[in-house]
Amino acid sequence: MSTLLKLDSSPMGDHSISRKLTAKFTDSWRKSHPGATVLTRDLTALNLPIVDASWIAAAYQPEESRTPDQQKALAVSDSLIADLQQADEYVFGIPMHNFSVPSTLKLWIDQVVRRGKTFAYTAARGPEGLLTDKKATLLIASGGVYEQGTAMASFNFVAPYLRTIFAFLGVTDLNIIAAEGTAQLMTGKVDPVAFLAPSLEKVHIQASL
Repeated sequence: MSTLLKLDSSPMGDHSISRKLTAKFTDSWRKSHPGATVLTRDLTALNLPIVDASWIAAAYQPEESRTPDQQKALAVSDSLIADLQQADEYVFGIPMHNFSVPSTLKLWIDQVVRRGKTFAYTAARGPEGLLTDKKATLLIASGGVYEQGTAMASFNFVAPYLRTIFAFLGVTDLNIIAAEGTAQLMTGKVDPVAFLAPSLEKVHIQASL
């Protein structure tokens, strides 16, 4: 039975475009995978801790010799990584914040990129991702337009950064759907339903594959 991990990172709640996209993806995915499981995680509600000196010391301590305090320091990381290991497919809702990812998503990344758990260093090949045979879809919402060929394309650090991170972890089957120009919705001159329809259709098709 398949398992989908759905992660949202927008702080905008019901007003979030990226959350509307992940909701559509999940609905379409469920219809294509009857009886499957969906794990839902709202990164804005998890109060994720920063990676500090205690976390780093614990992560580099051999698992069998960690103290109770070190085990506690890695408890959140262990739980988030378990989600990734359990799921067969991931969908992320990501708003662009200052040309990059939201702070909540960066906190999540720092917790899950962990040697011996999600990647390993090998003598022959260097770093090697351990999350193999996974599929990921990134649903990115941005106020401006940053697609290739536009004047602002070089300002988009979200897509290339996340491609690098997921490839490093072994997730190479990765698709990106971007809903760009969402700032137009703030003017009230654009019909939200008509504006989102093309992106929602792309999401539906991707989730149904």
